[in-house]
Amino acid sequence: MNGSRIAALGHYQPAKVLTNEDLAGMVDTSDEWIRSRVGIRTRHIAGPDEPVDELAAHAAAKALAAAGLTPADIDLVLVATSTAVDRSPNTAARVAARLGIPQPAAMDVNVVCAGFTHALATADHTVRAGAATRALVIGADKMSDVTDWSDRSTCVLVGDGAGAAVVEASDEPGIGPVLWGSVPEMGNAVRIEGTPPRFTQEGQSVYRWATTQLPPIARRACEKAQVAPEDLAAVVLHQANLRIIEPLAQKLGAVNAVVARDVTDSGNTSAASIPLALSKLVERGAVSGGDPVLLFGFGGNLSYAGQVVRCP
Repeated sequence: MNGSRIAALGHYQPAKVLTNEDLAGMVDTSDEWIRSRVGIRTRHIAGPDEPVDELAAHAAAKALAAAGLTPADIDLVLVATSTAVDRSPNTAARVAARLGIPQPAAMDVNVVCAGFTHALATADHTVRAGAATRALVIGADKMSDVTDWSDRSTCVLVGDGAGAAVVEASDEPGIGPVLWGSVPEMGNAVRIEGTPPRFTQEGQSVYRWATTQLPPIARRACEKAQVAPEDLAAVVLHQANLRIIEPLAQKLGAVNAVVARDVTDSGNTSAASIPLALSKLVERGAVSGGDPVLLFGFGGNLSYAGQVVRCP
């Protein structure tokens, strides 16, 4: 096999929906204030009895079903998350146990908002190297667990959810070369730290970095895949903020692409945001099998990772 491909996708969001009007009853904010600054209308919030691994397992089960596979077909589980409560067993092992996957390699990947695209690249490399046959790659975060709900600058942003992809070997590469990196000296611009851990960020610094520094990096990811931006069928950026997504997509030059705007309904779900948005695009037929799509994660640690994939 010369490459790997995404065979199927799945996503999951908790049933509880938190609206901007609900938040206006909790902190000094309003629907107009939130929409004008970040473009978010609603977000899904998990309950206290819904841990991250449960969200991840729901999404993974849907991806497996869509691929027509059983848990026994999987030999690698990668979960991108930064909100797991426990250190051991890791989230990937708990997902494997929930699904009944026998003897997989099971690893968590913590690159915060860029976690899924890092994990997808890792799965691609592992499958192409012959160290795994089929992988479950999951982005899952329960941001509500690390949010200060009295801080109106952050609580309006976040949501909970999970998205998953089945990655398998293929004759033709369906996952393009990854372009990844970070800005370690600016890593403190986005933090989840403390006891209990809390999400904080330097919003203006992140906005300036994302809208000025990332467009040429995203174009280089297209170049590595030998796909021109104008030939992309869709662009799925980390769903951080509509005011970041729209200018970044415009500067990329993907003039014919569908631009994922799931942030409006889901909020910022960190590592879940890209697979969640991509799965929804595929589910509603906004993209077709074989279409080239740019995935580009960025944020926490001021890390980034992007690759062009072919839709399942």
